[in-house]
Amino acid sequence: MRGLRIGTAFGIPIRLDLTFLVVLPLFAWLIGGDVGNLVGVLNGVFDIAMPAETLTAGAVPWLLGATAATGLFACILCHEFGHSVVAMRYGYEIESITLWLFGGVARFVEMPENWKQELTVAIAGPVVNVGLGIVAYLGVLAVPGGLPAVRFVLAYLALTNVALAIFNMLPGFPMDGGRVLRALLARKRTHARATQLAAEVGKLFAVGLAIVGLFANLFLIALAFFIYIAASSEAQQTAMKAAFQGVTVGDIMTPVAELHTVTADTDLVTLTERMFRERHTGYPVLRAGGLVGMVTLDDTRDVREVEHDAYRVEDVMATDLVTIRPDADAMDAISTMQREGVGRLPVVDDGGEFVGLISRSDLVTAFNVIRTGGAAGGGRSALDRLSGDPDLVQR
Repeated sequence: MRGLRIGTAFGIPIRLDLTFLVVLPLFAWLIGGDVGNLVGVLNGVFDIAMPAETLTAGAVPWLLGATAATGLFACILCHEFGHSVVAMRYGYEIESITLWLFGGVARFVEMPENWKQELTVAIAGPVVNVGLGIVAYLGVLAVPGGLPAVRFVLAYLALTNVALAIFNMLPGFPMDGGRVLRALLARKRTHARATQLAAEVGKLFAVGLAIVGLFANLFLIALAFFIYIAASSEAQQTAMKAAFQGVTVGDIMTPVAELHTVTADTDLVTLTERMFRERHTGYPVLRAGGLVGMVTLDDTRDVREVEHDAYRVEDVMATDLVTIRPDADAMDAISTMQREGVGRLPVVDDGGEFVGLISRSDLVTAFNVIRTGGAAGGGRSALDRLSGDPDLVQR
């Protein structure tokens, strides 16, 4: 979720995802089209007397809808800053805050594993919403009745901020309530086990939310799908982090002596034949024994098959390589692959010498072997067995 960068606050980049450009006008339209009903609800909740006939005349509802929707997303942005600023006080780095289809999301470089820190960070967002709701309510009381449009927007934001705080505290991991649940579970459990339990509760919550959405609002079904996928993904990420604790890239990588490589002057016919025969879709490219690039099956697809004999690997290979050191953590390799959108990373030592390659399949196989060995009481011995038997890894 990259999005369009629109500014920076507290040193945190603020981005807009393309879906936000759809959901903002949609919310504005929904609010504007329902101003009449909303006036009745807000008058009842706050015991005020906003004139419905004035607020539903002409273009006023659509202006109210646009203003209220913009204010709502501004409050969501403040909610994410609540999480982020508290996390930064604990020393955590925030990559960005992005507004998108389901509101906002703060991307942490690393999530807190200390349960007290996570609890504080998780509740900070809803606390901000409650504070904004109180401020908006005081505004409703302070604004004279002769400004019904202003009172409407403030009353709407007062009510929705409290509703957002309540909704976010539901145990739908990785929502705020789910993170609070994980923090409490982690008091007497490992972080990985607490995550697994919180994720299971979150998935059950998502199923329930989807069932409600069938009878209430299709938007809830989409939100439930996101929660379910996000809970599963974070649980898997946490399990991998626990399994790879203390494991380096050098423990998992394929050493250069065992690698299938190609030279820069290899023609594409020979390359594709080797790919078919060896069941590989990517190779390090060497020239005079040194790494000069990486070539994958995708790199060859821009060249017509009839011209393959006229092209060499050096004509299509990628030369702007993202590399990693053998002493880097295995989780760093996973993060780098995800960030760069690549399936394999060349491994180079401090002197810049090419010493091996680590791929997604290496990581998945190592993870499975470590977990199997860990279940038997020997996670590290399982990793040693993996390193000593190349047949265990499907290249």
